[in-house]
Order: sequence, then structure tokens, then C-alpha cells
Amino acid sequence: MLSRMLSTGAPSARAPLARPDRRNGARSLQCPLTLPVECLPLNQDTSPGLEVTAGSRGKTVRLSGQWTALALARDRDQGGAARRLRALAEERIGEWDLSRVERMDHVGGQALWRVWGHRLPADLVDLTQTQRDIFERIALLDSVREAPERVVRVDPVTQLGLAIFSFLDHLYGGISMLGRVILDLLLVLRKPKVTPWIEISSNIYNAGARALPITALVAFLIGIVLSYLSAQQLRLFGANQYIVNILGLAVIRELGPVLSAILVAGRSGSAITAQIGVMRVTEELDAMSVMGISHGLRLIFPRVVALGVAMPLLVIWTDIIALLGGAIAAKIVLGIDISWFVRSLPSVVPIANLWIGLGKGVAFGMLVAIVGCHFGFRIKANSQSLGEGTTTSVVTSITIVILADAVFAILFQNVGLS
Repeated sequence: MLSRMLSTGAPSARAPLARPDRRNGARSLQCPLTLPVECLPLNQDTSPGLEVTAGSRGKTVRLSGQWTALALARDRDQGGAARRLRALAEERIGEWDLSRVERMDHVGGQALWRVWGHRLPADLVDLTQTQRDIFERIALLDSVREAPERVVRVDPVTQLGLAIFSFLDHLYGGISMLGRVILDLLLVLRKPKVTPWIEISSNIYNAGARALPITALVAFLIGIVLSYLSAQQLRLFGANQYIVNILGLAVIRELGPVLSAILVAGRSGSAITAQIGVMRVTEELDAMSVMGISHGLRLIFPRVVALGVAMPLLVIWTDIIALLGGAIAAKIVLGIDISWFVRSLPSVVPIANLWIGLGKGVAFGMLVAIVGCHFGFRIKANSQSLGEGTTTSVVTSITIVILADAVFAILFQNVGLS
């Protein structure tokens, strides 16, 4: 097909395709394939040839035979002219003689074009019009380059505007999802039989029970670190007994809820986004819509309720393990007895701090679930969107948890600190 395009004959005199002639057992071509030259048999006598001689003006390269795709393919097995031609690319050639070239197609011309450095050499001997047309086509195709990708530079004002619109869009989506959860809650209260108990219990187990080991490990280490750092300063002032106040207030009021929420956001929040995203990729969400199954009641509501129930329990678990680690460190560094640590804790830390911590747990859990579902439903049906959506979900969940904790600190600044 390519050789037809390279033919220089008139359209009305287009040569037919070559057909084998099997008379008398011979196999030869009865008509030319492409070029308006005499038809030649493809045998060893017409294989591509290359001869290099030295002259007064430098080396002279004489090409002979057929420089076509078929001839070069046969000659390649014998390690012939094409390989020797490539070796001449780095040498200085004074003259190229193509007078004995019997036939040339685009493949043979391309081989010469690469050796010549993508241009016609100055000294060419007996270049036929057909060969010149081939090289002109090659030069034309070689000059066509893919248009460079246009770089669009966005000014800072536009970037700020896009960021604001994106924030408002996500805020609207989050509020809409919260409203859907409230409507589903009203539906469940009015018709308890539609409550998705299986989905709720499954998510409580996955987000709560299966998160106990990792939260225990991190909380224990955080308690030890906090106790060691506080003990070094308290020892200087002889106030060793105040380690109970510091650990109790910091862990129960702040570290327990925030640490649990961050771990749940990284573990369960990403899982929620990935699960819903995969359902988008596999078109399960579309199938649910076709069957009339509510996305809110079956996907969003169970996860929000499950994390709202599991998070306070995880907060209590995290508080206990962190205080245990802190008590052990206080015993080692300050010599404070663990039993005295436990007995002193209720008297120095008001019970209001525990209720604040549990309230934070409920709020943080529901926020993580809503954010995870929000970004899960925004994932498109491709793997790149799935990865980006999961990452954005985790980062957004942690950021919102910290912002919500700051709001709690302002609202309850005079509660449980006396």
C-alpha cells in the first residue's frame, strides 16, 4: 500500500498488482509493483549491493541492485548491504553513486535518508526522477512534527477564583449529603422495618472492631511519649504528681478523640471512598438506580450511623490505652505508682471532659463518613479518578476533623477546665 502511494506514474496508467507466473515451474513478476521501471526478478543477482572505494575527493559509495523492502529483508538474513550502510553514517563520504540502483521503494529510501542525516547529500550521481520523488516525500513526512502542547498559564486571581468555586461546590455537596442522611433518618424512624441493620452492623465491625489493634498501638506509644516529655519538665519543679492532671486532661479531652478520628479517616474513610468509587467503576451504582435501591439508605446512611456509633467506643478504647502507656512511663521516670495514678485520675479530671471527648467522637465519626461518601460518589469511571478521590478524601477528612476540634475548643473553653 505504501509503495502505491509512492508511485509517480499517471493515475490513468496505474500498474496492477504483481502476480506470480508459475509457467514452467518458474516464479517471476509479470508486472511492476509500483514504480514505472522495468520489472526485475527478485533473486540473489538483484539483492542490494554496496561498494566503497577511495578516491581523491574521499570515499565513494556505489549502490546497486534492488533497495526495496523485500530485497532488504532477504539481504538482512545474510548480513549484507543494509548493515554496512549503517556503519557509514559516521564516516565522511565524498560521493554517492546511485546509477546502478535498479529499483528503490520508500523503505530503501528511508534507510539512505537516515544515513544521510535526514537531508540529501551534496554529491549525488545519477539520481533518477523517481528516486528524487521518493526522497522528496520522505523529506516532507520528516518535516511534519507534532504540534507542541499548549501551556495554559492561569493567573493567581483566576486560580483563587477556581479554588473558591471548588470549595463552594464541595460544601454544597457535603450539606446536601447531610440533608439526605437526615431525611433517611426520618424515614427509618417512621418505618423501622426499612432500617439497613446488616449494613450498619457490618460497617461498625469494619470501622470499629477491626481498628482496635492499630489504635491501641498508636495510643500506647503516644501516651508514653507524652508522659516522658511532661515528666522531664515536672521533675525540675518538684511537681511530679501533676503528671496525672496533664495526661488525664490532654488524653481524655483532646488526644483521644483527635487521634482516633485521624486513624479512622486514614483507614475507614479511605475505604468508604474506595468502595463507592469501585461501585462507580463497575456500574453497580447505576444498577442500584435501575432497581430502585436508594443510594442514601443503603450506602450513605449505614456508614454515617456506623461511624457515629463506633467512634465514641474507639475514643474510650484510645483513652484507656494512652493513659496506661502514660502511667507506665510515669512509673519508670517519676516513680509514681500506677494504682495511685488510677485513683487520682477521677479527682483531678472533671467528668465533663469525658463527655466532651465522646461528643467529639460522634461528630468526628459522622464527618469522616460524610466526607468519604461525598468523594466516593464524585469518582469517575477510571482508575486515576479513583486514586485521586481516595487521597483527597483522606486529606479533607483529617483537615475537617482538626477544624471541628478547634470549634469544639472554642465552644467549650470554660467547660471541664476548673
